[in-house]
Amino acid sequence: MKRNFVFTTSLFILSSLLLFASCGQGNAGEGHQQGPAEVPMATVATGNATIQSEYATAIEGLSNIEIRPQVSGYLTKIMVDEGDYVRAGQVLFKIEDRVYEEQLNQAKAAVATAEANLVTAKINLDRKQELATSKIVSDLQVREAQAAYDATKSAVAQAKSTVASARINVEFATIKAPVSGYIGRFNYRLGSLIAPSNALPMTVVSDNHQVYAYFSLSENDFVAFQREHTGNNIAEKLKNSAPVSLLLSDGETYAVQGRIDAVEGQFNKSTGSITLRARFDNPKGELRSGNTGKIKIERHMENVLLFPIASTVMIQDKVFVYLVDAAGKVAQVPVTVSGKSGNDYMVSEGLKEGDKYIATGFERLQNGMPVVEQKQVENKK
Repeated sequence: MKRNFVFTTSLFILSSLLLFASCGQGNAGEGHQQGPAEVPMATVATGNATIQSEYATAIEGLSNIEIRPQVSGYLTKIMVDEGDYVRAGQVLFKIEDRVYEEQLNQAKAAVATAEANLVTAKINLDRKQELATSKIVSDLQVREAQAAYDATKSAVAQAKSTVASARINVEFATIKAPVSGYIGRFNYRLGSLIAPSNALPMTVVSDNHQVYAYFSLSENDFVAFQREHTGNNIAEKLKNSAPVSLLLSDGETYAVQGRIDAVEGQFNKSTGSITLRARFDNPKGELRSGNTGKIKIERHMENVLLFPIASTVMIQDKVFVYLVDAAGKVAQVPVTVSGKSGNDYMVSEGLKEGDKYIATGFERLQNGMPVVEQKQVENKK
């Protein structure tokens, strides 16, 4: 019995000692405090920025000319094919011209008749004038002969005019390309009855050696565009503007740069935008009317507040940065971004030059946490 009492007492004392030791260690752990987190820091600075803005564009040829007949008739010949490149003056279509040839022949015959009548009237006038000197005929008869001669002379002129008109109709039966360019789709085929009153043109010839790219700027963008370029008027500003690039529908950049050469006279009230036109050379014929793409305009700005995009975080469509205040604590601050330049945001509000910010590693930080700048590790040779 005594031995059991001694064993129990010893076990109690040992347990007490272990409990006391563990409590001592817990209190020591609670008393230990962790220091401020070390993070890489940098300073907000200004610099020069290049903004690249893109605007949707629709491309048109220098001229898209509808080919319409000026006389009526059946289409008898098609001299080209859809998509062909044609030169100005090249024959495209032939309309049945036998009717117009016959009208020309009749007009020529009428001229011959009128000229014969003119000869007769001249002979009669000369004879009357000669007899009038001998007082055989009166002055009234001479004036009548003169009037008849003048009327016959006018008839000759009218007949010649009819010949010229008939010849024009014959020429109109042969339809030629008014400009050099590419032939569009045909709306009529061989045997179709062609007339000036037809609703659709026969085809369209597109002059694409140069093309126009039309795009729109918002009111703010247009104001900025005008302020950026020097000049007393819009024509001088356009002349002093930088070349623009064209992004094709596949995202590739067109090899030839263009220039903005025209601005619409007024803003569109429904969209609040204004249309500009850029002209591009098209020596290889790569661009056609109807192409789409994007106009890329670069704007150069000086003394802009720049901030690395990689040092920001997006929360509910707002951009935040992590600054370090005067007390060395984290401050999560929202900023207003006005654009991008390379890998930087251009910040218009929320920052000032000289602010110290946390470059990386801010994901695990919270507002008010103390931080210190991470020491740079020097490379040892």
